[in-house]
Amino acid sequence: MNASATLFRCVLDVKASLGECPLWSVAEQALYWVDINAPSLNRFDPATGRNTAMPMPESIGCFAFRRGGGFVVALRDGMWLARPDGTLETKIAAAPYDPAHHRYNDGRCDPRGRFFAGSMNEARDAASAALMRLDADFTLTRVFGDLTISNGLAFSPDGRTMYHADTPTRSVNAYDFDVVTGTPSNRRPFAQWSGETDRPDGGAVDSEGCYWSAFYRGAKVVRISPAGRTLAEYPVPAMCPTMCAFGGPDLTTLYVTTARQMREPDELARLPQSGGLFAMAVTVPGLPEPLFAG
Repeated sequence: MNASATLFRCVLDVKASLGECPLWSVAEQALYWVDINAPSLNRFDPATGRNTAMPMPESIGCFAFRRGGGFVVALRDGMWLARPDGTLETKIAAAPYDPAHHRYNDGRCDPRGRFFAGSMNEARDAASAALMRLDADFTLTRVFGDLTISNGLAFSPDGRTMYHADTPTRSVNAYDFDVVTGTPSNRRPFAQWSGETDRPDGGAVDSEGCYWSAFYRGAKVVRISPAGRTLAEYPVPAMCPTMCAFGGPDLTTLYVTTARQMREPDELARLPQSGGLFAMAVTVPGLPEPLFAG
């Protein structure tokens, strides 16, 4: 099960506070990602090794590429449209929570281009967060609630299964997904862990339908079969990997963002590239990321 011989390498030693939401642009052959705390939207060009940071006015939880160019971004105060250079254009949906203690976290588009984004309770003292859906006409709909830290959102290759994690529960659930309406149903357990550091954060699905999960505080990424069986574990030289994305010309490079916020000095001395962007070659390619239809 272990794959310790296969290691992630640091391709951008950026020391991000809370790197998250890596998305590969097929059109640009570049990886975009966010630092929630900086806060910024970033563009990493693997051909040159250059990273360009586009500052945001407040915490940015996640984003998606738009079909017409630019981005939709989930900021603390709500959803915005942004230009290709990251400049905010229009606020399209207010935050459905009190931004004093909640913010957007993990999210991505479904196969039809609807943008899903979940929130998190920063105090972690109540299941008061929710998963939201932004349709192409900018209607914002609550999908389900009773969450603490919404995470791990991903879809099967045929779009008929949705995966989602609430990190403190140490579990990932699967749902039947209606691609026409954008509605999940029939919630069921997909994978469950019990270890203190088994905290599933962001996820991604490869072309074989296997689910990849980054374990925050677990220093690893795991690959799980469609049946929910752990197939392999890959160590990451950072204690807090946050989310995976497939990139490269043939989508066989697995990128993972990491965090260094609130880590002890001795840990950072041992794992100095914490907060960096890591990459690893894989044999099974990923899938192109859907674009926001709005």
